[in-house]
Amino acid sequence: MTTPYKHEPFTDFTEEKEQQAFHKALEQVQKVMGESYPLVIDGEKVTTDEKIVSINPANKEEVVGEVSKASQEHAERAIEAAATAFETWRYTKPEERAHILMRAAAIVRRKKHYFSALLVKEAGKPWKEADADTAEAIDFMEYYARQMIELAPGKAVMSREGEANRYIYTATGVTVVISPWNFLFAIMAGTTVAPLVTGNTVVLKPASATPVIAAQFVEVLEEAGVPKGVINFVPGSGAEVGDYLVEHPKTSIITFTGSRDVGTRIFEKAAKVQPGQQHLKRVIAEMGGKDTIVVDEDADIELAADAIAVSAFGFAGQKCSAGSRAVVHEKVYDAVLQRVIEITESRITAAPESADVYMGPVIDQDSFDKITEYIEVGKQEGKLVSGGSSDDSKGFFIQPTIFSELSPTSRIMQEEIFGPVLGFSKVSSFEEAIDVANNTEYGLTGAVITKNRAHIEYAKARFHVGNLYFNRNCTGAIVGYHPFGGFKMSGTDSKAGGPDYLQLHMLAKTVSEMY
Repeated sequence: MTTPYKHEPFTDFTEEKEQQAFHKALEQVQKVMGESYPLVIDGEKVTTDEKIVSINPANKEEVVGEVSKASQEHAERAIEAAATAFETWRYTKPEERAHILMRAAAIVRRKKHYFSALLVKEAGKPWKEADADTAEAIDFMEYYARQMIELAPGKAVMSREGEANRYIYTATGVTVVISPWNFLFAIMAGTTVAPLVTGNTVVLKPASATPVIAAQFVEVLEEAGVPKGVINFVPGSGAEVGDYLVEHPKTSIITFTGSRDVGTRIFEKAAKVQPGQQHLKRVIAEMGGKDTIVVDEDADIELAADAIAVSAFGFAGQKCSAGSRAVVHEKVYDAVLQRVIEITESRITAAPESADVYMGPVIDQDSFDKITEYIEVGKQEGKLVSGGSSDDSKGFFIQPTIFSELSPTSRIMQEEIFGPVLGFSKVSSFEEAIDVANNTEYGLTGAVITKNRAHIEYAKARFHVGNLYFNRNCTGAIVGYHPFGGFKMSGTDSKAGGPDYLQLHMLAKTVSEMY
């Protein structure tokens, strides 16, 4: 029996002792800024001449760390090491694999503020967002460990007289994990440990913008007892290393979180059977969103405004779940818009050096340039009512920006910007609002703010998203509570942190024995 799962609590940074503890953690992280990290292939530390340099997006002059950059040769060695290790790891008892995850979770929990402080530096995350990211990483490890122990005996099937039948799960093979920079700890950790605990081996290629946290997490896994070759760490170019790993005939599973364009490209490449390949590859993909908060005419204005502001501007809108579209009934449109502006402008955008900073920088120059270009588009398509300014002289800072009077088919309302840009559209009925909410190619998250029970039931059936929330924001899914994944071009709806996720990494096997 396992102890009941309960998600990792968030830190209350209104408490002075927690603020002091976090400042101390920032000082600890400062001492390791600029350090170098090797590749890890078959348990061996491999240093390369070419490096991936991670910088603090709030201070471009500050180097967080330098990580060795893998080549195709390194990728080949990593795949071969993982394939060899798979032949023993797959037969390791599920309980032992689960215990390794529990030990890793305990290591991270003991250093929780340290890891969160590293996220502040490497991704520019405000304290609250960094703390939630670390908590979610712990949650993934503990939840999947418990899930594996529950799945280990298999599932019940019928047996007949003189015949015993079993339905069990077995490991699949080498898993390539391509993780994102936005939830640089949580998603990276979750997509790494899910294949590990199910008996697969992993080649981890983290996002080039945030490889240091991944390097340190690999160290945690090694300390927790993951054998050599079971976890291999090969950060590198997507075009050179990523494609090579995806196309390799010994790759069995690809788990990817990132943009729609890259995700569909991976899907296409994985579908092609390579010479020597004896299986069909599985792709687990989460590819983004253009998420909507619907507000009807009877909604609580304050609740609606707070939900919209939190959904749009948490971590500078750099979430696939970010509520970048507000679709509001005409009767309350002006009141909701005005209150969102007031809430947004009352919050601090700055380098996240203290607990009171609500929004920090965007991740890098490319993102900064893309988002500022979208702001110019927004000025042509709608009315700029808040924000719109930006400054990349020291870090990549963009003020939270709100556009009103947008057409539901405008670019601002259709395209994933992945930044602090929020669009408002006005509708005359709830039915129209749901139609607008469904009018993008994405279907990840959504929220409805309403007191009307009939509207809730209508939206349950007709608002086509993987995660639908009522009378709250549309971000902040908690492992085990809100299994996460989307419809349409948001991905394979693989529901991370849910009861069906681990099975995606395993093969179901029926065993029938006649007496």
